[in-house]
Amino acid sequence: MTHQTLALVLFSAFVAVTLAITTWVGRKRHGSAEEFYAGGRLFSPMENGFAIAGDYMSAASFLGISGLIALFGYDGLLYSVGFLVAWLVVLFLVAELVRNCGRFTMADVVASRMRERPVRIAAGTSSVTVSVLYLVAQMVGAGSLVALLLGGKSGAAQAWTVVGVGALMVIYVSLGGMRATTWIQIVKAVLLMGGTITLTALVLARFHGDVDQLLRTAAARSGHGSDFLVPGLKYGGSWTARFDFISLGLALVLGTAGLPHILSRFYTVPTARAARRSVVWSIGLIGSFYLMTIVLGFGAAALVGSDAVRGSNAAGNTAVPLLALDLGGGADSTGGTVLFAVVAAVAFATILAVVAGITLASSASVAHDLYASLRRRGGKQHSEVAVARVAAAGIGVLAIALGLLARDLNVAFLVGLAFAVAASANLPVLLYSLFWRNFTTRGAVWSVYGGLVPALVLVVLSPVVSGSPASLFPGVDFQFFPLENPGLISIPLGFLAGWLGTVTSDEPPDEARHAETEVRALTGAGAV
Repeated sequence: MTHQTLALVLFSAFVAVTLAITTWVGRKRHGSAEEFYAGGRLFSPMENGFAIAGDYMSAASFLGISGLIALFGYDGLLYSVGFLVAWLVVLFLVAELVRNCGRFTMADVVASRMRERPVRIAAGTSSVTVSVLYLVAQMVGAGSLVALLLGGKSGAAQAWTVVGVGALMVIYVSLGGMRATTWIQIVKAVLLMGGTITLTALVLARFHGDVDQLLRTAAARSGHGSDFLVPGLKYGGSWTARFDFISLGLALVLGTAGLPHILSRFYTVPTARAARRSVVWSIGLIGSFYLMTIVLGFGAAALVGSDAVRGSNAAGNTAVPLLALDLGGGADSTGGTVLFAVVAAVAFATILAVVAGITLASSASVAHDLYASLRRRGGKQHSEVAVARVAAAGIGVLAIALGLLARDLNVAFLVGLAFAVAASANLPVLLYSLFWRNFTTRGAVWSVYGGLVPALVLVVLSPVVSGSPASLFPGVDFQFFPLENPGLISIPLGFLAGWLGTVTSDEPPDEARHAETEVRALTGAGAV
């Protein structure tokens, strides 16, 4: 059996198991919003910690970071640091307070002390934008992986994969809601950690546990010598590159606390204490995982070689599958076939689980925030859960369409962009609402749009869209902003707009509602 066939068999087995979970949960389903959005708030901290880890450790982490380390050494390693440090912001500033103040979405936290309609529309719009950006990156990742699996660049295979992943995510969310999505993420987290531990152990065994020898071999085979192990290979060429790195770092560290699909996971546990313990579990799992991606990245450079990784995929996304082939004994060996198949199947599982979580969070924003705010008073009322299911299908269709449109383009920037938009639009309004007594409705709305609009406009005017051979549209040039990630500019603008909207507002701050929110946030009194 070839590694392609075995990988497809393993992937089909994972899809069968997850569909069985979804069907089982769907049969037990009750139609309440709490069940659909939050799984009845019945998950333990350990279960939720595994699910958060499963939600966060995306294909970009598993395939992308290892690939960047294999190509750029130390500068690639900095992605791992950014993704991990972000969880300290979540643990200390967000997890418990969000669990106490909200019900299902981020907008609940902000609307608890503001005029609901404008705040929910702004926060819902921002959440859906972040989710769609994140979704497209996952869909295109799935298409690229299948192309590698089938040993070619088959456009039809990529297209059908994007459609298939989109259809599966709609089924998971529509039938099973949060409970099925959570169990899919737990299964995926266990598979991913098992696969990563196995590969890491094999890399270290190959070098007899000598990390110094691993690093020296990686540097020797990278084509860059000792420069591979010091800062500057990717981000040290110019001042623009250095500012780009600062911008990306800010987006990664601050963006996690504003990602809608991460925030929604805090509502699936019964108490704020359980939310905090969930984050501690997830930090342990995610921290271990990112430490292992460093070993895998340098292992790929040492054993496969940076040139071979770059030759297979210019962005380095195939470094881990190629490393698995080598560790198993080569392309034609049984061990190589099995390891490659397992890695490919785990990567597929990763994409499906992350996609399900994002779709659920964005459909919740559409139904709970946008629909609930925009529907006509006195008109025909549909249940929020029914609207959420329709929204999941609509978001699935949109993600499929954008994924097909972008399948031949370099969309690695989309994950970083999603983090930048989350950090620019969602985090400022969340922190102001929780910690600033005088914050007003105008400040909240300005804060969201003041971060969201500049982030999107700066990306359109940046080198990732036009003006260079690697751009989305290389044939045209309307590049006016030199950085690839807008975070350095758009994140401060989000905070500034929130402050400016508040100090220019005629509306007096509602001190009684702030006091109520503060007590609930800090003590859990009155929390749902």
